[in-house]
Amino acid sequence: MSGEPIPVELQVIGSSLRAVAEEMGAVLIRAAFSSNIKERRDCSTALFDHDGRMVVQAEHIPVHLGAMPEAVAAVIALDPQPGEVWALNDPYRGGTHLPDITLVSPTALGFAVSRAHHADVGGMEPASLPAGSTELFQEGLIIPPTRLDDGLLGLIAANSRNPDERRGDLRAQLAAHRLAEERIGELVARRGFERVLAAMDALFAYSERRVRAGIAALPDGRYEAADVIEAVDRDLEIRVAVTVAGDAVDIDFDGTVAQYAGNLNCPLAVTRAACFFVVRLVTDPDIPASGGAFAPVSVRAPVGSLVNARFPAAVVAGNTETSSRITDVVMAAFRQAVDLPAAGEGTMNNTTFGTSTWTYYETIGGGQGASPDADGPSAVHVAMSNALNTPVEALELSYPLRVERYGLRIGSGGDGRHRGGDGVVREIRVLEECRLSVLGDRRRHAPPGAAGGGDGARGRTLVNGAEIPGKDTRQLAPGDVVRIETPGGGGFGAPETAHVRDSKA
Repeated sequence: MSGEPIPVELQVIGSSLRAVAEEMGAVLIRAAFSSNIKERRDCSTALFDHDGRMVVQAEHIPVHLGAMPEAVAAVIALDPQPGEVWALNDPYRGGTHLPDITLVSPTALGFAVSRAHHADVGGMEPASLPAGSTELFQEGLIIPPTRLDDGLLGLIAANSRNPDERRGDLRAQLAAHRLAEERIGELVARRGFERVLAAMDALFAYSERRVRAGIAALPDGRYEAADVIEAVDRDLEIRVAVTVAGDAVDIDFDGTVAQYAGNLNCPLAVTRAACFFVVRLVTDPDIPASGGAFAPVSVRAPVGSLVNARFPAAVVAGNTETSSRITDVVMAAFRQAVDLPAAGEGTMNNTTFGTSTWTYYETIGGGQGASPDADGPSAVHVAMSNALNTPVEALELSYPLRVERYGLRIGSGGDGRHRGGDGVVREIRVLEECRLSVLGDRRRHAPPGAAGGGDGARGRTLVNGAEIPGKDTRQLAPGDVVRIETPGGGGFGAPETAHVRDSKA
């Protein structure tokens, strides 16, 4: 969808603002200490105006970016002053989960924001992603919106299993904010304060108009869908009704299961982020990234449900696994109105190793669902994740771990007129005693195909060849081997159609 043309001056100023957000991300990544940020790029940056509206964002992590506005609103309520930097990670104040630490600092035009996943922020298990947490306090240090000074930086480091790495990653975030302040000043000097402010308003309005036009092109109606997220002891149902009316969308999660006594719960900010991501994909994915795209979308969820949990519910897997399933179920509802790809792997396959002195965290890619026009890509991070892998060399250089195998899981994509992408196999041997935590999904229920396409293969997690639950924490001995087989994407279209096509080729 091409949409309306964008005026030249707006393109120029908009590109300048986006360049600031992208350069913030580049500084953060290049200056970071942890492999999770410098290699996997598990971080996000954006610029907001004085009213707390997201104006531009770098092309980073969807679950980070969609939840940022609520974090900025929480800081604005405390009247931040020029020169200050504020930090928070509280999922009930606009955060996502505790390892994601957000920094917010005033600029001449509004606020610069960064969010980075830190490899440990304390809690009951190394890397702060315990499979068995039942309340937020077990998942790490909780930071409400607080001015970041040497005292707070020291407090965060003191509550981390690798304090030097925390200091390094936080200072990398601070460097990104100093860069933003400098670049915003240069832009104002070059273009003029009032003109840049006017352009920010115009960018926000432009993205809103584009998304409204995309929604208006969809058939009006109410579209319902349901799916499950896999708790260790049972399946938890997520239900959604998507109502398209004119140029607006209402997404209602009434009927979703109540919040769970584990860590699959989502704060509402994460649920909204997943919904915003899907609406942008369905309507106009090529628009300039701005909070205006969120304006036509209302999201409702019962308080105390899995997707709008009450404090102090544990949330560490809700940010990764439940957000992925929210994406799947909202896409399934929209699929009744418009052709969309089949479901992808539907999990981030969170894998952590660590001790009291070191922690390693990664998410592992899998298969993307096939589309009406093409096979799904293989070995990619799907939906709410947009991270990279950790190169084998970087992993083995920094940690007592050895990668025994890393390759495609051939044939794991669903069959169909177009095949789903294949997952991957990642096999890691630990070289010293450590703790393992895995948070994966689609172990019991395969990623579904679409339009008659076959399902992708379910994922598997194994230790020394024995399959373990998709969500598990355990002790490992030197020489133990952890094998993650990630799900494939669903296929699109009936497989027999593919055979007819191939026979004519």
